[in-house]
Amino acid sequence: MTRLFSRATWTRIASLITAINVLVASGFSIAGLVSPKSILPASYVPTEASFIFAMYAAARTIPLAFITLTAIYRRSESALLMLGTLAGFIQLLDGGVGLLQHDLGKSIGPLVIAALQFSAMFLLYRSVQSSVG
Repeated sequence: MTRLFSRATWTRIASLITAINVLVASGFSIAGLVSPKSILPASYVPTEASFIFAMYAAARTIPLAFITLTAIYRRSESALLMLGTLAGFIQLLDGGVGLLQHDLGKSIGPLVIAALQFSAMFLLYRSVQSSVG
């Protein structure tokens, strides 16, 4: 499958998927700060604790997005592979949180993004390995 496209094409595909991933994650953490009701389950009322939790989420996702977008801009495949894999694991764990909340919408989205992310990272890794060896 990696021979269907060039290494540069796989890098672009992986970059696009990873950029979407980290921007979506940052968007949700920012939404948690601006409009906590949009993130919390329907029956929950936003509190100071939920705002603090949203700040913790933003403190992690926004720098990850910034560093990842910088790696994409610099076309660093090694950094993209590491940061993209990290972003995939974060989405996988977010899907687990959605499952714990019994919220299908908060489970399927992150799990689909994680699957796309891991696929892109695997194909990019194989492309890099096949061009090296």
